[in-house]
Amino acid sequence: MTERTLRQVIPGTETSDGAGVRIKRSLGQQQNVRLDPFLMLDEFGSDQPQDYMAGFPSHPHRGFETVTYMIEGHMLHEDHLGNQGNLKNGGVQWMTAGRGIVHSEMPQQESGQMRGFLLWLNLPAADKMKPAGYRDIQPDEIPAITFDGGVIKLVAGELTVDGQIHQGAVTGGSTRPLYADIHLEPGQETLLPIDPELEGLLYLYAGEASLHSATGPQPLKRSAASILSEGDSVRVGAGKNGARVLLIAGKPIGEPVVQYGPFVMNSREEIEQTLRDYRDGRLTA
Repeated sequence: MTERTLRQVIPGTETSDGAGVRIKRSLGQQQNVRLDPFLMLDEFGSDQPQDYMAGFPSHPHRGFETVTYMIEGHMLHEDHLGNQGNLKNGGVQWMTAGRGIVHSEMPQQESGQMRGFLLWLNLPAADKMKPAGYRDIQPDEIPAITFDGGVIKLVAGELTVDGQIHQGAVTGGSTRPLYADIHLEPGQETLLPIDPELEGLLYLYAGEASLHSATGPQPLKRSAASILSEGDSVRVGAGKNGARVLLIAGKPIGEPVVQYGPFVMNSREEIEQTLRDYRDGRLTA
């Protein structure tokens, strides 16, 4: 196996989104700071209601997918298709904007901790105008894979652990996304194979961890997108207090990306058409 090493570290930058929700944005903080096929990665987390209560009121999207993973808290999703989803501790909502969706995500709590992640996953040109869709994934639908030293919650994709192949709650897709939440006990490590065709990153959000390879350990920075080099495996080890690390990977699309706010297409002309559709009430038609 060729173990992957760190290629680049993109620290999360504090900013706000929606109606003032405080976040840390790594991928997507600028339009050239991406990892094909991923457009944006936000971490939100606070026990101060003023940091999240305003939520994400109704807004449009076209041309990509959003994945919201709730570590702790409670938000309500509603969209123009009539979907409603309660996003609670350990749950995921997987939304395909496709040709167009209008949705909101609003907090259903007035106090306590709210913590999670929002990932934007691009769609290839052939899929950008497909019908919108939404899937509400409850915590018990997400496989929890136990191994000697920890547990992995497999949100999406396929992962081999201790020689056994596991399927996530979401499988397939043109970019073959892999999304795993790795919980490591103190001083433990795991070696996971990753298809060499996939671009990948690690995101440490609790504890301490290092990426291990033949070149030695490389400490992971907290709340940063740690971009991985080429290779067919990744070895992660936890520090003395354990660690929680996201492993996110996907097959690059290799197409032009033109973004205007919540719209992501392949050309300026397509963006201009999207703006006309939104203005004329045809975005979701």
